[in-house]
Amino acid sequence: MNNIAFESNHLKNRGLSIGGSDIGAILGLSKFRTPLEVWMEKTGKEVRQLDSLPLRFGSFAEEFVASEYARATGFELLHDESIYIHPTHPMMSAHVDRFILGDGLNKPAARLLECKTANPFARGEWGEPGTDQVPMSYLCQCIWYLAITGIKQCDLAVLFGNSDFRIYEIARDLELEALVIEKALHFWNDYVLKDIPPPALTEGDYQALFKKSDPSKTIEANPKTVELIRQLQTLSAQSGDVDEQITKIKQHIMNQMKEAEVLNYQGNVIATWKAPKPSFRLDSKRLEVEEKEVFERFKMPVQNSRRLVIKSFDA
Repeated sequence: MNNIAFESNHLKNRGLSIGGSDIGAILGLSKFRTPLEVWMEKTGKEVRQLDSLPLRFGSFAEEFVASEYARATGFELLHDESIYIHPTHPMMSAHVDRFILGDGLNKPAARLLECKTANPFARGEWGEPGTDQVPMSYLCQCIWYLAITGIKQCDLAVLFGNSDFRIYEIARDLELEALVIEKALHFWNDYVLKDIPPPALTEGDYQALFKKSDPSKTIEANPKTVELIRQLQTLSAQSGDVDEQITKIKQHIMNQMKEAEVLNYQGNVIATWKAPKPSFRLDSKRLEVEEKEVFERFKMPVQNSRRLVIKSFDA
């Protein structure tokens, strides 16, 4: 790929850069990860082995989707497993699924190709084939790759189930590109490099951020938290679509408590946030009965997540 003027390098440590699969999460557009989860990975606080059936199938199906794209368009593809780095911002990296080769003696890369598989029930999130109406996290991923490579178009080929194959076309948009890069630089410089967590967005974020509690720490609830707990008690007794309101209130309470295990108000305990007693990975009843000594030697305590409990109180 001598015709493309940008640096290529093999990066094994995902913490060294922001990749295309990260940018949607950083912008709060991913259904699978939050900005805090990306931050924890980049700062080495938690490295998750991303392994699930959908991810494995997506990786397996990439070759098939690429071959279907080549069959449908007649274009020649290049599979280059290098990691490409932005010429100005070394924290921006791209692992492109395929390069689409153009005409001419050297066949320079004319477009990029991103390969996806999707649930057939998710068709409503996609527009007409040939447009750029794709889920925002995928759109930003393509914009990210175009910014790094300097190529003008990225085609996104997606297979829904095993019967619906579509091709979308994303053109380079310099205005959107600049906005995405600005947000990425803010995340990298203000959160990753300074080792300061971005705002938590979910209960899972708060569980990860304040995983360890201090049993000796009790704090006094502020008036806003007390009022929200009253609302929470009312909502919990209601039927209907109140889950989102309940979730937001719980997040506020977690944010005030942080490492504290007990929340007080006027001498009364109004909430606790503690981890339950540890469970054990070796919990086979048969093993415990038939090989009790072995069971006792090899059982391993597992620290469960903290559990937020709201207490009844009168104020």
